[in-house]
Amino acid sequence: MMHRIFISADIEGTCGIAHWDETELGKAEYEPFRRQMTREVAAACAGATAGGSDGVFVKDAHDSARNLIPAELPEDIQIFRGWGSDIHSMMSGLDASFSGVIFTGYHSSSNTDFSPLAHTMNLENCSVRINGIQASEMVINCLVAGYYDVPVLMITGDLGVCEAARRMNPNIYIVPVQTGKGNGTISIHPNEAVRRIRETAEEAVREGLAHPEKFKIELPNHFDVEVEFRHHAKARRASFYPGVRQTGARTVAFSSDAYYDVLRFFMFCL
Repeated sequence: MMHRIFISADIEGTCGIAHWDETELGKAEYEPFRRQMTREVAAACAGATAGGSDGVFVKDAHDSARNLIPAELPEDIQIFRGWGSDIHSMMSGLDASFSGVIFTGYHSSSNTDFSPLAHTMNLENCSVRINGIQASEMVINCLVAGYYDVPVLMITGDLGVCEAARRMNPNIYIVPVQTGKGNGTISIHPNEAVRRIRETAEEAVREGLAHPEKFKIELPNHFDVEVEFRHHAKARRASFYPGVRQTGARTVAFSSDAYYDVLRFFMFCL
């Protein structure tokens, strides 16, 4: 049996990042952090291989999805750049054949103060909740992994999102590389981040392959989703999606027993 690991790579939780200009393709400050993002992903790939994986599939999952430098990643990986235009978004390419998921460079959700770049999917909302839980991209994507019954092994990023991952499943390995303080961040050294990610990924994958049940995310039987947008017009527009209820000037609600339906709602409304 092949044991492949899926890595979803974001950038706002990359070690040292403190401003949007450091995350945007074409901005002068972007290149150093693009390289650090790549180094952290490469470390996770190397650790996964050392831990027993037979292959690593990387989804570049930030903004343009053209951030990672492929030539600086291990030669035995596959990388998905650009967007697949499907409901899986940051998890495009994942299916039930994978043996584990790793998130790198992830960040805290909108409506939290754990990162100066805190948001969920875009900057058009100020709150996304699933069954009352403040939903980060990590929460949304952990549930995608759960949908396919693929264990979530590890996450790297800011301390807030790492702690939130542990609330999803206390067995998930975490590598917090920085802590948000107001409009800034306090981080460890970039080289230390790479070292910790590589070592933790090896341990996480080794244990995950031996005991996958410890890292499974159990899907709820029902989903109640609430989105509060920054602008009232976005809520009105979303209210025309089938099944959506506008509950306030800037808020909408959507409910379903199927997470696939929730992901489709996010794709067209969030």
